[in-house]
Amino acid sequence: MRPLTRPLSYGWWQALVQTLALALLVAASPAAAADRPVKIVAFGDSLTAGLGLPANEAFPAKLQAALKAKGIDAEIVNAGVSGDTSSGGLSRLDWSVPDDTDAVIVELGANDALRAVDPKVTRAAIGKIVSQLRDRKIEVLLAGMRAPRNLGAEYATAFDPIFPDIAASQNVLLYPFFLDGVAADPKFSQADGMHPNATGVIRIVDAILPKVEELIARVRNKRG
Repeated sequence: MRPLTRPLSYGWWQALVQTLALALLVAASPAAAADRPVKIVAFGDSLTAGLGLPANEAFPAKLQAALKAKGIDAEIVNAGVSGDTSSGGLSRLDWSVPDDTDAVIVELGANDALRAVDPKVTRAAIGKIVSQLRDRKIEVLLAGMRAPRNLGAEYATAFDPIFPDIAASQNVLLYPFFLDGVAADPKFSQADGMHPNATGVIRIVDAILPKVEELIARVRNKRG
């Protein structure tokens, strides 16, 4: 006697298993997304790139190691370009910060000041960098810079407020001065007197770490 129904084929069962597996994957994806490492791009100039230092002693590598030591799973990408100005950073922003980026530490402006770039130009470029990142739903930590005092009080008065002003107007986190506690101190500087040595980088990381943790908290809160 023939069976009343046709036996289920292997292909049918395979399709069913694949469908169920996909459904489980979709159901689990929000939790997986929440648990994945936070990807932070360190977007800056030679201070980020680690000029004069081995790659494992540059700011991004040391920051990632410091976070790991605290049990925080984060990937810090080094997107520093030596000699870059704020305008140069703006021109490469799209390809330097990929779509899977959760947050960006913006560290630019030192070369603007060294070249005495008009502070209005710096303000416009930094403002556009931050606004474009915000438009992409990327969290931002803006690292401030200060003008060398040999440029005069008028220049410093125009330059120094750029970073706190932009951070306040665009509601992003601010670390007031990237080289705080390191600038012009020979114990923490390389022979050029401008770039931090390995000890100086560690000092910078220790000081900025609480703000980076706050940045990561914002990312995780947004993930839900």
